Amino acid sequence: MSRRFAILDVFTDRPLAGNPLAVVLDGSGLDDARMQAIAAEFNLSETVFVLPAENSHHSAAIRIFTPARELPFAGHPTIGTAVVLALETAHENPANHEMVLMLEEKVGPVRCGVTVKTEAGGHAIFDLPRMPTAAADPGNRETVALALGLLPAEIGFENHRPTGFDAGVPYGFVPVRNLDAIERARPHPQHFAKTFGEVTGAFVYTRDRVGPVAAFHARMFAPGLGIAEDPATGSAVAAFAGVVARFDQPPGGGHHYLVEQGFEMGRPSLIGLEIDMDDGAVVAARISGDAVVVAEGALAV
Repeated sequence: MSRRFAILDVFTDRPLAGNPLAVVLDGSGLDDARMQAIAAEFNLSETVFVLPAENSHHSAAIRIFTPARELPFAGHPTIGTAVVLALETAHENPANHEMVLMLEEKVGPVRCGVTVKTEAGGHAIFDLPRMPTAAADPGNRETVALALGLLPAEIGFENHRPTGFDAGVPYGFVPVRNLDAIERARPHPQHFAKTFGEVTGAFVYTRDRVGPVAAFHARMFAPGLGIAEDPATGSAVAAFAGVVARFDQPPGGGHHYLVEQGFEMGRPSLIGLEIDMDDGAVVAARISGDAVVVAEGALAV
C-alpha cells in the first residue's frame, strides 16, 4: 500500500532551518510496531501518523513517535501537522486560508488556528492541552553541571535555578549564565541519565540570545528518546511557561515571548509562547510558529 507523506521544517518560514518533521497523511491500518519502525526509518525528532478522528466534529487524530518511542503530545508535530492539513484543505478550496482544526492527541484534543501563507507554508498557534505543573527537579548545581559538562558557577542566573515542569511531557529546565556556557553544554552519558532520568530531557536556557527579538535562547537534549539534540521543542516551551511564571512572576494579563533554539545545530528556530496570568498562576497558554513543506513522497508500506 502506498501512503503519502510530507516533510516539513517547523518553527521556521524557510526551508532547511527549524525542526524537520515527517507527517504520514494516512496512518490507517498501521499497528504500533509498524509506526515505530517507520519513525525509526525517517530518523527525525518526530514522525506523525494522521488517522480519522474519533469525534466527528474534530479534524483528525494524530500519533507522534520519536525514533525510540511514542509521545502523548509534542509541539512541532502539532504545528507542522496543523499546517500541512490546512494546506491540503486550501488546495481543495483556495479561498479557505484561515481555519481552526481540532487534533486528537494522546494528551487530549488540541485546538489549532492556522493561517495559510504560501502554497507550501503557513503559521499555526495552538492552545496548551494542559497547564504546566511541577515535575521532578534535576538536582543541585553540582549534579546538573556534571551531567552537562559545565561548571557549577555557570548553572543559574538571577533567581533562576534548575527545576522541572510538565505540560503534557515532563522536562528538566536548566538556566545557564550566558551564550558561551550554553554553547559548551553537552550531555555526559555517565551522569546525564542519572540526573534527568525522571524527565524526557534537559531544556537548557539563558536570557542571552543571538537575535534581537527573542527573550530566551535554548537547547534541548534527550538522548533517551534517540534525540541527541532537538532543533526546536514546542512541548518543552509549553512547560517552560511554568518556569517563567515561577521565576519571572509576570503580572496578571497576557504576555508574549519568543524562544530561539537550534542555532548551535545550524537549524535556527523561533518558538512563540503566549501566557495568560491571573493571581500568580498560568491560566491559559499557547504555542505558535511557522512551518514549510520541503518534500513530499509516498511510503511503500
